Amino acid sequence: MPRKADRPVLLQGNEACARGAVTAGVRFFAGYPITPSSEIAEILARLLPQVGGKFIQMEDEIASMAAVIGASLAGRKAMTATSGPGFSLKQENIGYAAMAEVPCVIVNVQRAGPSTGLPTSPAQGDVMQARWGTHGDHPVVVMCPSSVKETYDLVIECVNWSEVLRVPAVLLMDEVVAHMRENVVLPREEDVVIWDRPAPDLPPGHPDFLPYRPGPDDVPPMARFGDGYRYHVTGLHHDERGYPLHQGSKAEELVRRLHRKVERRRRELTKVEWTVGEHSGPALPEGLAEGRGRGAGRTVVVAYGAVARSAEEACRGLAAEGRDVALLRLVTLWPFPDEACRLAAGLAAGGGEILVVEMNLGQVAREVERAVGARCPVRHYGRVDGELITPAEIAAEITGQRGS
Repeated sequence: MPRKADRPVLLQGNEACARGAVTAGVRFFAGYPITPSSEIAEILARLLPQVGGKFIQMEDEIASMAAVIGASLAGRKAMTATSGPGFSLKQENIGYAAMAEVPCVIVNVQRAGPSTGLPTSPAQGDVMQARWGTHGDHPVVVMCPSSVKETYDLVIECVNWSEVLRVPAVLLMDEVVAHMRENVVLPREEDVVIWDRPAPDLPPGHPDFLPYRPGPDDVPPMARFGDGYRYHVTGLHHDERGYPLHQGSKAEELVRRLHRKVERRRRELTKVEWTVGEHSGPALPEGLAEGRGRGAGRTVVVAYGAVARSAEEACRGLAAEGRDVALLRLVTLWPFPDEACRLAAGLAAGGGEILVVEMNLGQVAREVERAVGARCPVRHYGRVDGELITPAEIAAEITGQRGS
């Protein structure tokens, strides 16, 4: 029943993820317990039966991902949740979902690695795995929350984009965001925008129906198993009927279409937030956006996830002292926000720099370097000891006082 009024509720990040998924229409979850994501499964085990959904604890992460694909093919919005070691095991089936164009959402609450690493300590070492973890060139959407409320919002976005683009979508959290508790005001369910996968406009059994014939947006309509449509699904390169093909040109055409359907929506997909002085929002202040005051030699910090919270505190403190700093917080990690990074380079030009702060050895820093080219220096500051980077450490790195 929809809530009658908005009021603050105290939520843990993992609980916000589970509640957001239900609001988005997720009605199937298959998973296997693993810290620090286990609360998502525990909460959905209670919530899903209340809305007619199904929860299954599988024997392992590989089977979990397979079950999610099967439920999605049968017409359910489906999700799983895990952490780094489990995410590794899911990769083969994530690739299958990408090739077969099966909507699904994977929540990865990152912890320190490699291997089993530090089971409940935060890290951001799965950024590249989220994009390229499975083999081959494949499309994917990855979003990264920095707060409990944003976790709720972004899991809904991941479900929506997964459905309309027919791609795997990853909510890439970290342990700090997953386990923090914050007072949040959730929207009324009737106010939440929900998207569904494109449906066939031909009736079951129609001879002209082809399950992989794309629409004008490069996304094929998706029939449900059991509704009477002739439907063949394979992880092989396939034609519009879904049957395997062995023509190199046709195979390339398929892979390019898989990427193109995401690239067509890049502007809508790539979300960032700027903090410049008192301004905070998804776009630069009007003057800077128009070019006035650009190239002032600022330090622009690029961060995401929990580290962005520390970076915002550091930048606001230094700005209050009169230092020219700005923060670019990445919300979407893939497709990568190249244009926002180039704007950051414009702010830093003339003697400034971009400082990328992350809990890894430079995974996003390399992408920032690629995006900005030689427009300004790009420097990295990271740690991989299972500890959150603090505002004081970031401020010291900006001012050159770290270690002094």
